[in-house]
Amino acid sequence: MFERYASGERAVLVHVDFSDETNKEALSELQMLVSSAGVEAVEVVTTSRSAPSAKLFIGSGKVDEIAAVVNAVDANVVIFNHALSPSQERNLEKIVKCRVIDRTGLILDIFAQRARTHEGKLQVELAQLRHISTRLIRGWTHLERQKGGIGLRGPGETQLETDRRLLRGRIKAILRRLDKVRKQREQGRRSRKRAEIPTVSLVGYTNAGKSTLFNTLTDAGVYAADQLFATLDPTLRKLELQDVGPIILADTVGFIRHLPHDLVAAFKATLQETQEADLLLHVVDYADDQYRENTDQVNEVLAEIEADDVPQLTVCNKIDRLEGMTARIDRDENEQPIRVWVSAQQGIGIDLLQQALIERLSKTIVQRRLKIPPKASHLRGVLFGLNCIAAQTYDEDGDWVVDVRMPSADWQRLLKRENGELEGLVVEH
Repeated sequence: MFERYASGERAVLVHVDFSDETNKEALSELQMLVSSAGVEAVEVVTTSRSAPSAKLFIGSGKVDEIAAVVNAVDANVVIFNHALSPSQERNLEKIVKCRVIDRTGLILDIFAQRARTHEGKLQVELAQLRHISTRLIRGWTHLERQKGGIGLRGPGETQLETDRRLLRGRIKAILRRLDKVRKQREQGRRSRKRAEIPTVSLVGYTNAGKSTLFNTLTDAGVYAADQLFATLDPTLRKLELQDVGPIILADTVGFIRHLPHDLVAAFKATLQETQEADLLLHVVDYADDQYRENTDQVNEVLAEIEADDVPQLTVCNKIDRLEGMTARIDRDENEQPIRVWVSAQQGIGIDLLQQALIERLSKTIVQRRLKIPPKASHLRGVLFGLNCIAAQTYDEDGDWVVDVRMPSADWQRLLKRENGELEGLVVEH
């Protein structure tokens, strides 16, 4: 049912330069998308328009030119850098005599190639089914033929109606399974909240360096490459931060300009990690000339998934490609970190990023000096286990004098667990 690219396909790319900002796309981004899909771009056809044509999206003369180019370079697919309606795709295919794919179809195909986990495959299939449900008429010659004859009388459905019914059934089945996945994720989030473990979610434009940063911080070994949508399946890892304790770092799928709505809807379960995070690390490729537009696009998608009110810390990445740029932390008027300048690939500024994370996530820190007699020696193991000892010594009585430093919540839990015994051992706040 789905159109899948075979390696080595030859494509003609079509880019329209619109005067209207809402329809504008970047040609360089289309070329990266095509490369990520494993397709060879043999020719690029460009044109300018003030608005799309309802029938063919572009002018009829330009379509004839594309048909001639397809014939000359022996291409087997035409890829538009814009979203086409089903009727526009069909009208174009009749003239150019080969498959026509729009930007949405191309992104869906890349997602289908990248999905590795069961959940990822379900999400991509759901997005593909929703996209293809409006395009079922393509390639079928018997869609309006009624079932009839001996053994076939009964439902009175056309083949098209049967296909749509089967499609609806499959979509419902996938939604049920994804609902189960969503509930499992919610359960994991609830248990992390009970343990008071903060979650930090990496967000950003595709190819901004999120997975490289994720690997640098956690040694996770997640696949990272200089291509669009290298990461599709979300990865969670635990990271220890001084004064904060363990945090969960989540690497998520990258966003892109005009991200298809079917994809946003299909990836709701995954994007909930972003929605319910304590802090978003917004990774921006500052070496990209369009970093401002890309940042705006990410914020638009965050608003669409209702995650725009989650606190953000901007990570200005790839400073190794910028002349005279050094690692630093930018702060607001309250001295709170708002931007950190780093190079994830070179490991520059990672210590500053960790410092900024500690400042943004650290709760009230409790500092106490305890005097622990030999009879309470079991507390030594407890304190060592919490990794909260800042300094230790012994006095003339043989008592262990220890300075502890830990989050307030951990101190309260410890007091409760030891039935208040610790309170009597405190000698200095």
